[in-house]
Amino acid sequence: MKDKFIIEVLTGMAGILTPVQMEELQKALTHSLCNIEISMRDTSNLQNNVWNCDLLKVFIAAKRIEGCSEKSLKYYESAIRHLINSVDKQVREIATDDLRCYLADYQKSRKSGKVTIDNMRRIFSSFFGWLEDEDYILKSPVRRIHKIKTEKTIKETFSDEGIELLRDTCEEIRDLAMIDLLTSTGMRVGELVRLNRDDINFHERECVVFGKGGNERIVYFDARTKIHLLDYLKTRADTNPALFVSLTMPYARLMIGGIEARLREIGKLADLNKVHPHKFRRTLATRAIDKGMPIEQVQRLLGHVKIDTTMHYAMVNQANVKNSHRKFIG
Repeated sequence: MKDKFIIEVLTGMAGILTPVQMEELQKALTHSLCNIEISMRDTSNLQNNVWNCDLLKVFIAAKRIEGCSEKSLKYYESAIRHLINSVDKQVREIATDDLRCYLADYQKSRKSGKVTIDNMRRIFSSFFGWLEDEDYILKSPVRRIHKIKTEKTIKETFSDEGIELLRDTCEEIRDLAMIDLLTSTGMRVGELVRLNRDDINFHERECVVFGKGGNERIVYFDARTKIHLLDYLKTRADTNPALFVSLTMPYARLMIGGIEARLREIGKLADLNKVHPHKFRRTLATRAIDKGMPIEQVQRLLGHVKIDTTMHYAMVNQANVKNSHRKFIG
């Protein structure tokens, strides 16, 4: 290895030094390296990391262009980076068994639930599917890893009495208007905090919200919500364009954490468990389907891209199943 190093140096200097100088350089190198061991460093891991990081960077850029939120992008990047660092291969060489072992070890070491592991499987499927589409790999190794079966839990919705209890507990007109708007529109809390006063069309009882991926849609509210919103806005003396603001100076726009905390407080006063913004959304979806609204219209109302997502939100009332059985089967 030492002789090979000296030859490479001499070869590199051959066009610069004279034969006499080359001979002196060879002597100097031989003497200087007499008691030194030289070994080749394996740079394959370093090259793998550079290659993998470059592909990950381009993939994240592609997902950003598709409209993924920054929160989703961070989740994608974290999950994929942890995978490629753990497997320590070029992504083009990662096989199905590598992924299976990684997911199994991850679940065991972190005691993760099935939902978490299936979310990771979906992220890897998106990443390797993109690599396949872009011709970086011939076939995605995730294709043979099937969806992980998870227990379907029936998530709670608000009863009619529960909604009325929340309304009766509100001491501020702002909170009453907020609860009415969530109840009648089923909008996401992230959509609620972005609303401005000018976004509300009181004549048509509707407003435009911006959902996931920047997609906009129209949501509708009822007459009671209109009255309470107008009553609330009449009490406002500030110039903040936001629809919902804090009750005290400097009357800042309410953010997601503030709304969640306020709803928890109201729920505690009303002696109701698990009062949070998403529960209003799930309640609206369930009621709409129970009352016969076509699932496609519920999908549009909630702003879901896939109808399967809408079905996860809506739990069909068992009484309706019984009535339908009597009607159609006997």
